Amino acid sequence: MSNEIEIKECVTLDELAACVDLQREVFALPEIEISPVRHFVVTKNAGGFILGAYSAGELIGFVLSVPAFLRGERAYYSHMTAVRASFQSSGIGGRLKWAQRARSLELGVKYVKWTFEPWKARNAYFNLEKLGAIISELQENFYGVDYATAATGGKEIGLASDRLFCEWHLESPKVLALEKGEKYAEPGEPDRRIRVTPDWSSLVAADPDAALAEQHRLRSEFKSAFGAGMVARGFRRDDTAPEYLLYKK
Repeated sequence: MSNEIEIKECVTLDELAACVDLQREVFALPEIEISPVRHFVVTKNAGGFILGAYSAGELIGFVLSVPAFLRGERAYYSHMTAVRASFQSSGIGGRLKWAQRARSLELGVKYVKWTFEPWKARNAYFNLEKLGAIISELQENFYGVDYATAATGGKEIGLASDRLFCEWHLESPKVLALEKGEKYAEPGEPDRRIRVTPDWSSLVAADPDAALAEQHRLRSEFKSAFGAGMVARGFRRDDTAPEYLLYKK
């Protein structure tokens, strides 16, 4: 399926409006939290770019790159990557991210940053092992407490919106190897491992209180590791106990 996909930059108002519609479909956010067409237009005209994935002329995915100045250099903040449900798990997200890398390098930018949820094992594997990003920062309640995600028996459970920050150094040895389709082995053994639940959605649905406890555990372990100067550079997949692999700087 992915061989039939065309990746191109979204530049017209109609193309950007299609991104907004797809965002609404994929993320199912309250309308007040949907990024409007104006946000996409401003991003494009401020030096950012939006890449769309098209199947038979229809938009089925996009990645939004916001211009930024980080670590004393020009960078992009990858604010949003969306893929239509029927096209997920078919490599579209990966193609969009690698196209984002190529376009960033064309524009002289070698560093991209984005966030994701620490408890999402699938996203962690994609970011660390498929793309070669690293992680050295966690922000607590980045978007505020979410009281709508889980509720049981009329009792609302406030889930945290903690986020890990991916740092994508576009010309690092690992990224260069992965871009060529080569394997990359991190030198040495991990200095610390942080286990994560293999199925977050099922945990939230079955036991919201346990999900909240899991969030607190992950927050504590990551803050301890980062405070000790460690960096997450890998992720081990496992059906029962997947885990982040952290190394001393």
